[in-house]
Amino acid sequence: MELKVLGCSGGVGGQLRTTTLLIDDDILIDAGTGLGDLNLQAMSCIRHIFLTHSHLDHITSIPFLVDTMFENIREPIVIHGLESTIDALKNHIFNNIIWPDFASLPNSENPVMQYQVMQPGEIIELGQRKVEMIEVNHIVAGVGYRVESETGAFAFSGDTTTNDTFWDALNKHDNLNLLLVESAFTNKDVKLCHLSGHYCAELLGPDVAKLKHQATVYISHNKPGAELQIFSECQKAITSHSIHPLSSGQSFTI
Repeated sequence: MELKVLGCSGGVGGQLRTTTLLIDDDILIDAGTGLGDLNLQAMSCIRHIFLTHSHLDHITSIPFLVDTMFENIREPIVIHGLESTIDALKNHIFNNIIWPDFASLPNSENPVMQYQVMQPGEIIELGQRKVEMIEVNHIVAGVGYRVESETGAFAFSGDTTTNDTFWDALNKHDNLNLLLVESAFTNKDVKLCHLSGHYCAELLGPDVAKLKHQATVYISHNKPGAELQIFSECQKAITSHSIHPLSSGQSFTI
């Protein structure tokens, strides 16, 4: 299983891209601005998008992807997510005001895009890969995902702050090779983390210690300009696991 980080920043500017993870060549987790760096051939391979939540930095490229590839889509691109996330897309994006309703184009019997509601704990099998949705704790309803193949497993927290659900779900499995987890703010903004549903090092350290697997941990979703300070604080706070900064362009074989 191949994982490529197309975007993992908490904002944009220069080479920064918002959250977009490509699994092999056909699955995305979130569809932030990083999706726009794919060429047309690569875009044409995408068949499934698993969304963590409804915030703009995680969904912003879905409308452009479907519009760009409209003439070449032979089977619908499937958008997986919580019911509230799917409802947000229907009501606020693909509503024929902000963007065309591609779930009914070119017609409702043969659309280029379709929605599939998932529930936390549900697992969808795509070939040899299993994608599990896991509830997390964000300001809007949010989830993370654990993806497993015959060769290994990785997990992505999505946007979240202190919780037990994500860590308990990961610990129920026998293995985890790689963990991508957010830490959006510096410790001085811990109150903002509580209000907005994000981690800082002070909150993340105790939660990573809950993980029973000795997975390699990568820190993502940093606010632009604060990356070095956030990672330095994470190095001090996380003593239970090996940690590394995550950046766009990184690839992993799992």
